[in-house]
Amino acid sequence: MPSRKFADGEVVMGRWPGSVLYYEVQVTSYDDVAHLYTVKYKDGTELALKESDIRSQSSFKHRKSQSSSSSPSRRSSSRSRSRSRSPGRPAKGRRRSASQSREHKDDKKKTIQETSLALPVLKPSENNTKRYNGEPESTEKNDTSCIVLEQKLKPDLEIKHVLEQYSLRSRKDDKKKEDIYSEKKTFVAVKPIEKVPSKTKELEFGGRIGTFTLILLLPATVLYLLLMCKQDDPSLLNFPPLPALESLWEGRVFVVFLLWFFLQAVFYLLPIGKVVEGLPLSSGRKLQYRINGFYAFIFTAAAIGVLLYFQFELHYLYDHFMQFAVSAAAFSLALSIYLYARSLKAPEEELAPGGNSGYFIYDFFTGHELNPRIGNFDLKYFCELRPGLIGWVVINLAMLLAEMKIHNLSVPSLSMVLVNSFQLLYVVDALWNEEAVLTTMDITHDGFGFMLAFGDLVWVPFVYSLQAFYLVGHPTTITWPVAAAITVLNCIGYYIFRSANSQKNNFRRNPADPKLANLKFIPTATGKGLLVTGWWGFVRHPNYLGDIIMALAWSLPCGFNHILPYFYVIYFICLLVHREARDEHHCKQKYGLAWERYCQRVPYRIFPYIY
Repeated sequence: MPSRKFADGEVVMGRWPGSVLYYEVQVTSYDDVAHLYTVKYKDGTELALKESDIRSQSSFKHRKSQSSSSSPSRRSSSRSRSRSRSPGRPAKGRRRSASQSREHKDDKKKTIQETSLALPVLKPSENNTKRYNGEPESTEKNDTSCIVLEQKLKPDLEIKHVLEQYSLRSRKDDKKKEDIYSEKKTFVAVKPIEKVPSKTKELEFGGRIGTFTLILLLPATVLYLLLMCKQDDPSLLNFPPLPALESLWEGRVFVVFLLWFFLQAVFYLLPIGKVVEGLPLSSGRKLQYRINGFYAFIFTAAAIGVLLYFQFELHYLYDHFMQFAVSAAAFSLALSIYLYARSLKAPEEELAPGGNSGYFIYDFFTGHELNPRIGNFDLKYFCELRPGLIGWVVINLAMLLAEMKIHNLSVPSLSMVLVNSFQLLYVVDALWNEEAVLTTMDITHDGFGFMLAFGDLVWVPFVYSLQAFYLVGHPTTITWPVAAAITVLNCIGYYIFRSANSQKNNFRRNPADPKLANLKFIPTATGKGLLVTGWWGFVRHPNYLGDIIMALAWSLPCGFNHILPYFYVIYFICLLVHREARDEHHCKQKYGLAWERYCQRVPYRIFPYIY
């Protein structure tokens, strides 16, 4: 076992990972297994550094005293004094003997050789976890804006002081150093390096065969569920008869769906709401998004109110529910074909990292282009929350009105009220916190193909509303105490879901926020931190846990006569477990050793003490 070089409590100079800057640090401990020193900076930051990234203070002082010209501060003062001299008079210190020149050249070569150890090639588009063993490097894998130490470094005056005191650069590199560390910058920057996405090698969803199966299976599943809800006995063994093909299509219904889609597009284009930037792309560019989903919901509610005022029968949706689902599926298929066709002409840097396999079926399903746009109209971002999510609420309302009409009720049933209220809260919350969707895997990693197009436009509005659709044909009576218990369960799930997401989003937006001072995290090679306190220290995906609890609360008002209304919660558990596995795989690749340390600190994935 190699012996350690620095003792606990020793004050040394530690290089900040990903930079050329050395700061005064104190050694606090040493890991004999990983061979890493835990050091503490003056601002209280604790990091784990390799022995090669630590130098004794004497080595810095020795190089500083070797030559009077090695200090940037002395050179700058010399230049300022030379302005008063005559042009013909040589500057002080310019004359030296031949032996002094040779000594200076030897020192210079030595300095350059030593400096090369502390000047790694910065590749902001890569995750150098192998080099730093999962410890902070302060470069984003997806943030190729090449900003290094953006939030961790001191103000520019302190940076300049450190550079003057501990210079590792030769005299010829002095001008380059002044160009890089200008007074206008508060961080060290290098020239951006554009990353060309490589081919997708690891295929998900069962590869080409799996994705082809899903393209056929997903529409068939929606059709099966809706046919089952229409039956008097929706048990699994009672397979519904297949309807005639002509009964599944109606032109007027398709026109109504198109009007709905383009109405939401008009609301999306309204110049209201703030404009924010998304996460940096592989080229370093940040796309802009207008946050006005909640306004679109308000305008939609007003439009529905006007229709009801003029006695428009909204239960038309219930009467033609199957035709609406087929129309949405046909539209999503046409949209997917258009998206794939246009992606063939998209630049390499605009392709999705997970949908660039070169296989037609796989890329068509997962999405070949990451952020397809028509001008400033972002197709994926628009479909993520608008037509499907808001349409889900409208469908629920239509089912409530249909229940009242079919069963001659003056007020809707308590079960229907609970389902509508719980799911309305979920949708309003998503639209109110619309900006948070910009950091999700759907936006940052997945391309826009059949998977998201069908999921946003068909699966969400027509499967997520299954409980309300079921209650129209199979009314269920529940007591007030049972309704109160279900409400408490939904509130618990919502609290976990919202507080966990808020904690994560606030930490991502501003880790230095004083309100988050009580949160502890593990630093990573990308510059981000992995929370190990709060909800994220309880399980690795507390938002998924809250989601599943809410899904159960949505199904309970339907009673226990049939398993069909529980399809949503069963499917949702499978979906989130699969998504958690995808997250786990990507995080392990992205964060390296830091993710393994996080998993040791937080062993449970979704369900505490179970999974």
